[in-house]
Amino acid sequence: MPAPPRETSTRSEHSAGGVVLREGDDGTEVALAARRTRRGDLAWGLPKGLVEPGEGPEEAATREVREETGLEALIRSPLGDISYWYVWDGVRVRKRVTFFLMDAVGGDVSKHDDEMEEVRWFPLREGLRRASYTSERDVLRRAAESLGA
Repeated sequence: MPAPPRETSTRSEHSAGGVVLREGDDGTEVALAARRTRRGDLAWGLPKGLVEPGEGPEEAATREVREETGLEALIRSPLGDISYWYVWDGVRVRKRVTFFLMDAVGGDVSKHDDEMEEVRWFPLREGLRRASYTSERDVLRRAAESLGA
C-alpha cells in the first residue's frame, strides 16, 4: 500500500536587492556576487536579501547590497519584482524580490560578507551572460534597457 502523501507547508518571503552600476573604462559595469549552490556549483547573481520587520524594500536593498558586496549604493529607480518558488528543509517558499537600479558611490568589493564567495565587476553585457538565473537576467535586461544600452 503506498504511503499517504506528505503535507508540505508553504510560506512567503519578500526580499529586495539591487543592480549596482558604475562607469568603468569600457562603459557601464555591474556588480555580481557569487555563492555556492546546494550542489556546490558557483552561481553568479544580484545581491538581495530579506526585508526585515520595520524595514522598507529600499532600505533592505541598500543594506543587502552593502552586506553582500561591500559597496555603498544609492537607488536611482525601481526595476520591478520577480517571483519564484523553492523548497528549503521541506518547506515550499514563494519568494518575491523587489529590485532597484543603483549607483555605486563607495565601498570595496573585497569587503563582502562570508555569504558570498566572490564579488566582481563585469561589463553590463557580460553580466547579462554571467548571471546564473533567468529571472535575474531579465532584471539585468530591464536595467540595460532603462539606460538605453
